Amino acid sequence: MVSKRISPSEGGKRKFLAIIDDTPECLRAAEYAAWRAKTTGGAAVFLYVVHSSEFQGQWFGVEEIMRAEATEEASTRLGRIADNLREKVGVEPETLVREGDIVAEIGKVIEEDQEIAILVLASGEGKDGPGPLVSAAVGKGAAFPIPVTIIPFSLDEDEIASLC
Repeated sequence: MVSKRISPSEGGKRKFLAIIDDTPECLRAAEYAAWRAKTTGGAAVFLYVVHSSEFQGQWFGVEEIMRAEATEEASTRLGRIADNLREKVGVEPETLVREGDIVAEIGKVIEEDQEIAILVLASGEGKDGPGPLVSAAVGKGAAFPIPVTIIPFSLDEDEIASLC
């Protein structure tokens, strides 16, 4: 059970959490979150989760180098996306890099920040389906304790802006 959200009427700021990874569709989620934050007086939070399983089984020194490189790549990608949307939309997104299982880390971030009220995901366009996070969000387990907005990959920048 997630802790109670702090609403704008209680002095909070509604935050839209977008998940960033190396897929092209994550840009749609980030853009939607930024526009929704701007139009509602809220905030955008961009989260990149580095999968810790990538490092297991390596020698300690190699594991630490791989972890540092993955974290640096995540920070760089988050920075580029944040810079782009800061210029385009005019919002200052919060950026977070976490390490671990992506579903678990999303849950932890939601629990830690009681202003996060909406999780924004984007569906993939390939034949592999909508993607694992979207599947988790709509699956039987309903992995996330807050409302989830799913952005179709087919929406372009203008269509996303017009929806917000």
